[in-house]
Amino acid sequence: MRILTVLTYYRPHTSGLTIYAERLARAFARRGHTVTVLTTQYDRRSLPRDEMMDGVHVIRVPVALRVSKGVLAPTFGLIATKLVWEHDVIQLHLPQFDAPGVALRGRLFGKPSVLTYHCDLRLPPGLFNRFVNLVVKFQNNMAGILADHIVTYTQDYADNSSYLSRYRHKLTPILPPVELPPPTPGSVEAFAAAHCTRERRPVIGMVTRFAAEKGVEVLLDALPSVLEKYPKAQVLFAGQYQNVLGEQAYADRLMPRIKEYEEGGYWKFLGNLSQLQLAAFYPSMDVLVVPSLNSTEAFGLVQIEAMMNNVPCVASALPGVRQPV
Repeated sequence: MRILTVLTYYRPHTSGLTIYAERLARAFARRGHTVTVLTTQYDRRSLPRDEMMDGVHVIRVPVALRVSKGVLAPTFGLIATKLVWEHDVIQLHLPQFDAPGVALRGRLFGKPSVLTYHCDLRLPPGLFNRFVNLVVKFQNNMAGILADHIVTYTQDYADNSSYLSRYRHKLTPILPPVELPPPTPGSVEAFAAAHCTRERRPVIGMVTRFAAEKGVEVLLDALPSVLEKYPKAQVLFAGQYQNVLGEQAYADRLMPRIKEYEEGGYWKFLGNLSQLQLAAFYPSMDVLVVPSLNSTEAFGLVQIEAMMNNVPCVASALPGVRQPV
């Protein structure tokens, strides 16, 4: 079968959505399907227009303009028309501005489309962001109407989503794919030595992007109480924390507070880690925290990865996020 996967950002961009999409695309390819990913060339300097990644054909459309966390790619529709015609089924990852146009092409060409709704889009306060939210919400609704079927992570999230509740007649909850390789010999010990996790405990882990919806300030607000009881505690933050799309104002607000903890050895940024590096990181944790603030977070794949390593999780009581706990 020829599968066309369509989404705004694909790897190497790191988010729960892109990780999910990559894992699913690779799994389809391993099963013998022909998989094409249509996405945007969000970084023209480092990303090729066309490449093969783990058996998946990735086509990136040039970006003309950035709008908040999204992009505008004028030739996206033209390329989508050709690819929809050439494939048997369309898989759309939402939220996505271009999704209804692609789903409409599927209807016109008789190609079924399956929509995976990852989460709501909730941008920071502001008049322009409010307008962007309304536009994306409208686009998502149109895609939902045109799609043949809709998938989301959990029934818990679906029951509490005003968007998904409209499409119960064609909705199926499917848990997201989670893959984590075993650590290589000696890697756990090497990680512990490099980051002093034997001396500075407990180790509080966060594995996420530095973004407003992730609730980094919740952990910051709790740290004084934690350090009062555990003066040798440290936070290890794995994930992108610099130049995160649409999050500069958020970073500017929190970084002065974090800087003080960094200087005292209580906070350390690790940057993006590979799957093998994460496999070495999790055994060094005493707890993983997922203090997300709103429905932009729908599950938290990292909770499952932590639990696979017997690491307890403290998560926000949000629909979907609370499901693993």
